[in-house]
Amino acid sequence: VQLVESGGGLVQPGGSLRLSCAASGFTFSRYNMNWYRQAPGKERELVATITPFGGRTDYADSVKGRFTISRDNAKNTVYLQMNSLKPEDTAVYYCNTRVIIEYWGQGTQVTVSS
Repeated sequence: VQLVESGGGLVQPGGSLRLSCAASGFTFSRYNMNWYRQAPGKERELVATITPFGGRTDYADSVKGRFTISRDNAKNTVYLQMNSLKPEDTAVYYCNTRVIIEYWGQGTQVTVSS
């Protein structure tokens, strides 16, 4: 199993970013996919989850209405569209899935600052 995130960067408050996670090594369309984040000095937190065919999504209260998780099973890719970004969204963002055991990507840094 391999998960590779991309799309992070520096953005001003109020701006947008779209993260991508390319998955390989397992049958992508059978599993929930998750985005987590970890800010400096804080525990890793679950940001968003999507079910195998995208029929259900769940979000942390802190990002509801601003972030959207989606997936393209034909491309084995999950996305996180982040709008109205705030400085408190600054963190390393990780893609995650559980295929018997947990798998994590290497993370992508998102920095929201003016």
